[in-house]
Amino acid sequence: WLKFADWLEWPCCRARPIQASPRRSSQLTPAMEDEGDNEFVSEQVNEIVKNAITKTLGASQYSKDRVNAWSNQIIDDTLKELTKLDKPFKYVVTSIIMQKSGTPLHTGLALWWDTKTDGVTCVQVGLDTMDCITTVFAAAI
Repeated sequence: WLKFADWLEWPCCRARPIQASPRRSSQLTPAMEDEGDNEFVSEQVNEIVKNAITKTLGASQYSKDRVNAWSNQIIDDTLKELTKLDKPFKYVVTSIIMQKSGTPLHTGLALWWDTKTDGVTCVQVGLDTMDCITTVFAAAI
């Protein structure tokens, strides 16, 4: 088993901090609350992630030498677009790129948080020579 600290040492798993929206939920205007602007909308986030994956990977063929750069680019592009939404969330984005070889990849997650304010979505994109699984976690601030 890996300890969390060991996992963070992998080059593809570097944490990249990003400035969260400075607005607190207590600063939301009544109009924003009525419109649901402070809610996590998984469909909206899925589109952002799919666009980041498509932009980065396109029709590329799997290359182990490029996986770290691709993962970093997908994560960075996703975080940049999420912050443009200006929603009161802290985001965590993970991305896995695996060469298609007939071997299955199993992932899982467990969360303990407020399901009324926080959210998670996972996007899987399959290309000819690789699969990409990107997960976005959003915790209300």
